[in-house]
Amino acid sequence: MDFKYLNKIESPDDVKKLNTDELEILASEVREKLIETVSKNGGHLSSNLGVVELTIAMHKSFDSPKDSFIWDVGHQVYTHKLLTGRYNTFDTIRTAGGLSGFPNPSESEHDVFAAGHSGTSISSAYGLSVAKTLQRNKSYTVAVIGDGSFTGGLVYEALNNAGRADTNLIVILNDNEMSISPNVGAMAKYLAAIRTKPDYYDFKEKVGNFISNIPIVGNDATSRISKVKRKLKNSIYNSTFFEDMGFSYMGPINGHNINALCNAMESAKSFENPVIIHVLTKKGKGYDFAEINPSIFHGISKFDVNTGEATSSGENFSSVFGDKLCEIASKDNRVCAITAAMALGTGLKKFSEKYPARFFDVGIAEEHAVTFAGGISAGNMIPVFAVYSTFLQRTYDELVHDVAMQNQKVILAVDRAGFVGEDGRSHQGLLDVAFVRTIPNAYIYSPSSYEELRLTLDMAVESDGSIVSIRYPRGKEGYLPKKFIPKADDFSVFGKKTSPISIVTYGTEFSEAVKAMEELKKYDIDCKVVKLNRVWPLDKNAVLEAAKSDVILFAEEGIKSGGIGEVFATELLNLGFNGSYSHVAVDNTFVHHAPIQTLRTEFGLSYDELIKEIMRRV
Repeated sequence: MDFKYLNKIESPDDVKKLNTDELEILASEVREKLIETVSKNGGHLSSNLGVVELTIAMHKSFDSPKDSFIWDVGHQVYTHKLLTGRYNTFDTIRTAGGLSGFPNPSESEHDVFAAGHSGTSISSAYGLSVAKTLQRNKSYTVAVIGDGSFTGGLVYEALNNAGRADTNLIVILNDNEMSISPNVGAMAKYLAAIRTKPDYYDFKEKVGNFISNIPIVGNDATSRISKVKRKLKNSIYNSTFFEDMGFSYMGPINGHNINALCNAMESAKSFENPVIIHVLTKKGKGYDFAEINPSIFHGISKFDVNTGEATSSGENFSSVFGDKLCEIASKDNRVCAITAAMALGTGLKKFSEKYPARFFDVGIAEEHAVTFAGGISAGNMIPVFAVYSTFLQRTYDELVHDVAMQNQKVILAVDRAGFVGEDGRSHQGLLDVAFVRTIPNAYIYSPSSYEELRLTLDMAVESDGSIVSIRYPRGKEGYLPKKFIPKADDFSVFGKKTSPISIVTYGTEFSEAVKAMEELKKYDIDCKVVKLNRVWPLDKNAVLEAAKSDVILFAEEGIKSGGIGEVFATELLNLGFNGSYSHVAVDNTFVHHAPIQTLRTEFGLSYDELIKEIMRRV
């Protein structure tokens, strides 16, 4: 693709050489490149289209990597990558061995801090700015955070600590009125109130200059003038939240006006205390389909640029979960659904429309969601918290202290369990089994098919457990053997029970195990699959069933340390099993981005790799 400026940008220094008109052309070229690349590779489009001018202004005004940019979540760094020497490899983004879709310090010196979860940027930026101050480094640290992240508590802990610090910290609040879905809560209303007063910053600056020129006589006069300033601000604002936290506030500023953005950033450098620059952007800016449906284009698979239609759609585990929960809720008015700003991604949009009184979007606040669910349960309702596996990691203490210890029943619908593919290290759902199983009175189920998911949800609603975790993969159900009959039993056996070889597994890995079993028949190797439906607590009869074989292979699409395969090995040891046992899982590493099947092959979990492992054993 031939560009006038973009393909000549080798570093931020090249951005600084361009004038305003040239930067506007650069912005349009960046958008063209973003749309073209994401349509082929999939990825986060709406958020990236919204920060094109903002990113250009940052590189025009600051000196990266001397000045440090820290991105909240990090899904909006595509323009940043294009402007920091990665144009020639940008077509590889989110592909195996290619660029990450998130900040990656091992990829570039301009990526200072890795991210993938919400609300972390101000804390990490404040920490970095403190380290610089201690080392007498006067460079700037800039945190870019969306208004959606302000629904999470970590942001306020950071603001509380950073507000009165003597560091060169600048926070850019990218306000597009959305996270993935429209924002909820008091902060969303507060920011909406600020947006209705766009002249506040200019007015405050004029008032400040006027007041600073009034002769001061004694402390009493100073006090009275301070009260006047406070009243003036309160007459314009409903609140002075940011300034009360110790930040100088600038904005709102048009986030698509490069000149205005650059002026604000240059002005922010003159403050002696931390600064918040409030910018207003439009999610999906410059691509009609993304502007109209920013939630759909937040994270999208490959799509047709001309129609905006995704190349893959239809029924998947998330949609099956959502439909089934609606069915259950129609029969049981105790059932409530909770999401942390992920109604669309977790399949709860239909529930939110059919049962709005029993639907709760708490914003990007997973910890609060779990404790909130514990409170709902204490009120004799049945809360179902739908959450991606990677985000459930944030809730461990709440699960222990506010649910299990209280003996409250909370159902966790754990979406995106196992490999998730191209989103990479921060999003792989490989840890939930290992940490949930350490919690007393917790139950874990891992359906391998849509119908098993439906059965398990029915069972969970009727059960008495304190935590019932139902984990299921991203996307569609995999291969199922002929005459497959979903059962609510704790485990199932496929193949001859007298087989000398057993593959033990659960969840989506069942498809790979069954394909391996069927392929091994071609080599006259008799094998059975022991499928764990209830993953935890482990059914001892499943161990006894596998122990009838001489060779046991436990295949687990999860972390090895703390995984079920370790428990299975212990139980076999207690039985006195003296055959061959191997545990194939992710061997305690963070998993990079690549297609799911590629990752299964790499970590020995594809059906052909399972066959190779069994061949080695026999």
